[in-house]
Amino acid sequence: MPGRVHLRPTMLSDLDFVLGVEQDGANRPFITPWERPQHEGAIRFPDARHFIVELDGQRAGFVILQGCRNPNRSVELKRIVLGPKGQGVGRASVRQLKKLAFTQLGAHRFWLDVKGLNTRAQALYLSEGFVEEGRLRESVRVDGADGYDSLIVMSMLDREYQARLALGLEPA
Repeated sequence: MPGRVHLRPTMLSDLDFVLGVEQDGANRPFITPWERPQHEGAIRFPDARHFIVELDGQRAGFVILQGCRNPNRSVELKRIVLGPKGQGVGRASVRQLKKLAFTQLGAHRFWLDVKGLNTRAQALYLSEGFVEEGRLRESVRVDGADGYDSLIVMSMLDREYQARLALGLEPA
């Protein structure tokens, strides 16, 4: 699967696709969609990286990194939104993003937050070596409901990534 999944910089001409995949009913409960100007900013702003995820040359989703120039070397996986589910695209993307964060961006810490209801993503991040740091209890409203969901903060440190590399748990 990793050879079939590729990240490429998002172009402004990709934004209709990006907005569409964000609005997909399978993704909406797990993200807070952005407006077009926010995505345009992430494409243009030097501290962010906005990528299209391609599967076999076809757009399959997108990812956003923030803090790419953070003086504390703390890079955030701000968003990962995919169309295909259960095909390994998410895992392949996360592995490529870890490598990018630690080897190209020089991150000391690669972190994210994930909604408590998104147990599938939590299991993926845990299996990929991320460590739960804490919970922001009932910090986001649940779309179309009266309730709230928590955000779970997870991270990986550069030494943890290097240890996984040494054990062969990360692609070289």
